[in-house]
Amino acid sequence: MRFLWQWWVCVVCLGAVPAKLNADDVTELGVSIQRLAAIERVVQQGIDRGEMPGAVVLVKYQGTEIYHRAFGVRQVEPQPEPMTLDTVFDLASLTKPVATASCIHLLLEEGRIGIDDPIAKWIPEFGQNGKSEVTVRHLLVHQGGLIPDNSIADYDSGRDVSFQRIHELPLRSPPGVNFAYSDVGFLVLGELVEKVTGESLNVFAQRRVFTPLKMNDTRYTPGEELVPRTAPTEKREGNWIRGDVHDPRAFLLDGVAGHAGLFSTAADLGRYGQMLVQHGELDGQRVFSTEAVEHIFAPQDVSSGLRSLGWDKDSPYSSNRGDLLSPSAIGHGGFTGTAMWIDPEQELVLVFLSSRLHPDGKGSVNSLIGRVFTLAAAALPAAKETSPSKSVD
Repeated sequence: MRFLWQWWVCVVCLGAVPAKLNADDVTELGVSIQRLAAIERVVQQGIDRGEMPGAVVLVKYQGTEIYHRAFGVRQVEPQPEPMTLDTVFDLASLTKPVATASCIHLLLEEGRIGIDDPIAKWIPEFGQNGKSEVTVRHLLVHQGGLIPDNSIADYDSGRDVSFQRIHELPLRSPPGVNFAYSDVGFLVLGELVEKVTGESLNVFAQRRVFTPLKMNDTRYTPGEELVPRTAPTEKREGNWIRGDVHDPRAFLLDGVAGHAGLFSTAADLGRYGQMLVQHGELDGQRVFSTEAVEHIFAPQDVSSGLRSLGWDKDSPYSSNRGDLLSPSAIGHGGFTGTAMWIDPEQELVLVFLSSRLHPDGKGSVNSLIGRVFTLAAAALPAAKETSPSKSVD
């Protein structure tokens, strides 16, 4: 058995924890409650198979929260803790679009940078070793010609030396030619935000994105008040990682980096996604202009499918997309077991958060997330004649 016997007992006792949803509101929207209910079976099967100890799933349709449930436990060891709707998760690479790309789009909207500006215009040191023509666009779509990750040892001597090592890296391929998913590229984009704004990435993102959207549980380096409801990941040097970022490079950068480090809840991400569905505005607060949102959703051809500027669309990394989203949808996943997709055409926001690395680093959720998101989209009125059984079973 992968997890402790006591955890299995905890799961059996807890089951799924629902939010207070009004069934009448859901049915008035023409949504199939039966198909939404099937999500519970699929998630529970994943828990039973040891793919993750628990999860939180949120679905918003036409601005209404039609599904929000917590499953299983957020902590297995040292003692089981129930999963709650407000559990805070290490988002891992969901940091890239939600934090870093958001900041880049704000700078683009304000004309402070250009999408095809060379990075070296703002960070001259980056231009060495053949990188002088790498642009903002190249990095947003992972076609900068950079390696996926450089050595963890490059981050051992502090933030300044870490970025010096990144600046010294050679190109792996010419920019704009090959798609190669790169943490390094988003580390550089985070550095770009700091160079242009004069603020740290976390401060700028908090001030311009998370605070206006009332994403009150979203931040880098969560404080003591959030740690008790944060889902742990693995152990580092014998201690459970809880409230510290799992990614080793982000950890060595004091938890603030362009590629990883953000923590959030399903509800907060639902607010972010709804803002994009509503063309950049939520509850009277405008974060992006309509034109900026159009740029965010616009498809970008890459050598291995389609991306958008900071997000995925249809690439080797979009197996968690499901089968029923429109071509306009954008999304992203995170190594820790997180994903969200936003479909403006269907006015649909999908969030799946888990800590699949807890306790032993062996969980796997991408396929499961795809099935959950297929069921959610299948519950919409436009999909009522579509059977999701092929994707779920």
